[in-house]
Amino acid sequence: MKIIVDLNLCQDHGQCAIAAPAVFRMTDEGKLEYEEIADEARRAEVEEAADVCPVQAILIEG
Repeated sequence: MKIIVDLNLCQDHGQCAIAAPAVFRMTDEGKLEYEEIADEARRAEVEEAADVCPVQAILIEG
């Protein structure tokens, strides 16, 4: 599945990194990094991460 994060909308709250740490993580500078392509086995985690994003900046395709 493809993950798209609107980095203009993202406010680096880090809730996605808590929900799906294998896909989303925060840098030492407090900025979001993520895997653009994730294994389908992680879909539930990624969907949870999208759900908990306070600004709904995460889109899942596929």
